[in-house]
Amino acid sequence: EVYLAESGGGLVHAGGSLNLSCVASGFTFSDYWMQWVRQAPGKGPEWLSSISNVGGTTTYSDSVKGRFTISRENDKNTMNLQMNNLQPEDTAVYYCGRCGRGGCSASPNLAFGFWGQGTQVTVSS
Repeated sequence: EVYLAESGGGLVHAGGSLNLSCVASGFTFSDYWMQWVRQAPGKGPEWLSSISNVGGTTTYSDSVKGRFTISRENDKNTMNLQMNNLQPEDTAVYYCGRCGRGGCSASPNLAFGFWGQGTQVTVSS
């Protein structure tokens, strides 16, 4: 059974940093692309970043490019999201998700696929 679990969320002041982690089990982690998505209150899911199965390719949304860094450690079945210069508009629940073997959907849907339970990130002004 696919299992994903995020950690590392919390409350920070604007300009601060957090590092989110996602631990995976139940599948061959190194075979799949992975992604981070967030959902703010009253809004739909927003794709943030994807990383290829061996980490050689990373992509970011314009909203986080230059501030967030995605990475993975396949020997530990772990993916990370280093978030710097956080702003109040970054407040959301952050989810890690498993993509396919060849890439991630351009329109993530938290009702389908494999997702963690989410971790809350709150940025105060």
